[in-house]
Amino acid sequence: MERLGTGIGWRPEIADAVERMPGVDWVEAVAENLCPGHLPDSLLRLRERGVTVVPHGVSLGLGDAERPDPGRLAALAERAEALGSPLVTEHIAFVRAGGALTASPALEAGHLLPVPRTRDALDVLCANVRIAQDALPVPLAVENIAALLAWPGEELTEGQFLYELADRTGVRLLIDVANLHTNRVNRGEDPAEALRDLPLEALAYVHVAGGFERDGVWHDSHAHPVPEPVLGILTDLASLAEPPGVLLERDENFPAPEELAGELGAIRTAVAKGRAAAGHRSAPAPTVAVAARPDVAPVDDAVRQRLGLAQAALLSALVADTPVPEGFDRTRLAVQARALAGKRADVVAKVAPELPEILGTGYRPAFVAYAKDRPLTGGYRRDALDFAAWLLDAGRVVDAGARQEVREWWRERSGSVPYSRRPGVRLARATRRVLLRR
Repeated sequence: MERLGTGIGWRPEIADAVERMPGVDWVEAVAENLCPGHLPDSLLRLRERGVTVVPHGVSLGLGDAERPDPGRLAALAERAEALGSPLVTEHIAFVRAGGALTASPALEAGHLLPVPRTRDALDVLCANVRIAQDALPVPLAVENIAALLAWPGEELTEGQFLYELADRTGVRLLIDVANLHTNRVNRGEDPAEALRDLPLEALAYVHVAGGFERDGVWHDSHAHPVPEPVLGILTDLASLAEPPGVLLERDENFPAPEELAGELGAIRTAVAKGRAAAGHRSAPAPTVAVAARPDVAPVDDAVRQRLGLAQAALLSALVADTPVPEGFDRTRLAVQARALAGKRADVVAKVAPELPEILGTGYRPAFVAYAKDRPLTGGYRRDALDFAAWLLDAGRVVDAGARQEVREWWRERSGSVPYSRRPGVRLARATRRVLLRR
């Protein structure tokens, strides 16, 4: 298979810029944002030009205690086939917990959370990866994630955990060097040690992204320029093995096209610097060909249940304001809880943009207060409706005009048929128009 080269994350907000940008060899698109039968024209044009498009999943939950959902796997496979992709990618993370496995309420994180680096979690992850591999038409690569908190009692380093995962399943690795930097700041982990432990022959490609530091915590925002320490880790990785592909991620706060092009140039320079430093140690570049799939032993349900109980306790503390499980850093867990609520607020703002327009600067603090002990359970559209109802229930919107706008927004969307299209409402409005003309 051909090398991927230098790429950028395709997002609707920068679609035109990506199409015009020179030197973009490939793009990556968030799988959940694509409809196979109605792919964006921009992606279709890129495909016609021979630009590779890779679907990148964010909600499969390979690190969940439960087995991967067949419907989500089928959707990911459908997107890979629609795009003619050489591989698909997902995260080493858990995104939901609870339910029948633990006889507790089913909870959604709304974002990626770290799995504990324990033998139990590794066994479950390997089994889930194998299930996903068997369901997908192309190879799978999995990404290390950024973490704001650490699990107590971990048994493996990040490098060891990823090495065993790749060795036991044959899965490819998507290494995010920005996440290695995040874990250096937040968890005191050495990126150089992780790189030394990784099976770089399993490398599919590399992510590069920006973030920011606040109060000693690094936030992997994907909304800021790529900092020098992240480029330095990329150089170190390239000195060990030339990556088949490197991709710049940017999800919001998009700069001018010239700035994005400049970041792509900095990425190329960092890789070239690493290859020059490698000298005689240069090895053949790995590719994203299909890897061998060793046998993976089935996981006992008791192991899944142990992991499920631990994940449910943590997620409940993060999104439902229940007690913090023993061994976790309470301060860091509070930071993670605020981050989850903030990301949830951002998604609801995109699903229901009228609400932040109505509430202005009061939208975000109001949503965070609403989300404190109200977990995400029915999807983001339901979340937006519940938030509006919460605002109205106790008169939390002081301004009378804004309160009326929220009430009308909720009333229009809360039924199975839009309020304005209900027969009685349409008749009343038509009658009112006739009376006004008299």
